[in-house]
Amino acid sequence: MLNNKITLVVLAAGMGSRYGGLKQMDSFTDEGDTIIDFSVYDALRAGFNKFVFIIRKSFEKEFKKIFDKKLQGKAEVVYVFQELDCVPAEYVNAERVKPWGTGHALLVAKDAVQENFAVINADDFYGVEAFQVMAKALLDKNTDDYEFTMIGYLLKNTVSDFGFVSRGECQVSPTGYLTTIVERTHIEKIQGEIKRKDAADNFISIDENTIVSMNFWGFTPKYFEFGTQLFQSFLESNKENLKAEFYIPSVVSEILNSGKATVEVLKSDAQWFGVTYKEDKEVVLKAIQNLKELNIYPKKLW
Repeated sequence: MLNNKITLVVLAAGMGSRYGGLKQMDSFTDEGDTIIDFSVYDALRAGFNKFVFIIRKSFEKEFKKIFDKKLQGKAEVVYVFQELDCVPAEYVNAERVKPWGTGHALLVAKDAVQENFAVINADDFYGVEAFQVMAKALLDKNTDDYEFTMIGYLLKNTVSDFGFVSRGECQVSPTGYLTTIVERTHIEKIQGEIKRKDAADNFISIDENTIVSMNFWGFTPKYFEFGTQLFQSFLESNKENLKAEFYIPSVVSEILNSGKATVEVLKSDAQWFGVTYKEDKEVVLKAIQNLKELNIYPKKLW
């Protein structure tokens, strides 16, 4: 059935180990705005009316202090917690320090999402046009559809000058549908050329015009049919691997392989930028300041 409620799920439980702190709560303007502030502001403008924040208990109080007041009376807000023990007891390992990844985070939010929804990273700036394109796609779909979407970006516009990044490398059909996606956990700009590591940790070239996923997905609730069983298999295969992470692209690969669902790659000219390393912050600060000077955003968002 059609549903006039569309939800934005914000993946904000990461620890920011390469950034050196909780970048999801770091300020990027003189007014104290976080990157999430801009995503939420853009999503509200685009028609999203429910927000699910996936966070960790350790910073719950500080996180709610930032966003509860801003969204009061504007949209429904739900908080979900991704913790290391949010897995069956037999897979809990006291030595593990990192969350289980984006795919696990989304499964933790399953009970909070019954409507069509988009997923974004907390530390990526996507731009209002991307949210508008995604909102329209979600409103046009029934909640029991197996037709999913993603916003695609060019790899060359998404790499950091200060170290390696992870990206979902995509192959797209001539008709605009995703055919394969592979999570590349190490893509790096080396002497002006973009390269990725293969399974043997050797660097190989990757086309700078490759379409990549920045974790801006659009799903119906049918997504959860694919993720649950796949995560169980992942846990069984990685019992002793303290660093293994379960990514949303792994679920999307299963979706594509099943032949049961499709993923349309939506085009957007919206500007993307994000922070992986502390050195990225200055670039983002200047970009946001420029957008405010152009009156694309008001000086005070809230």
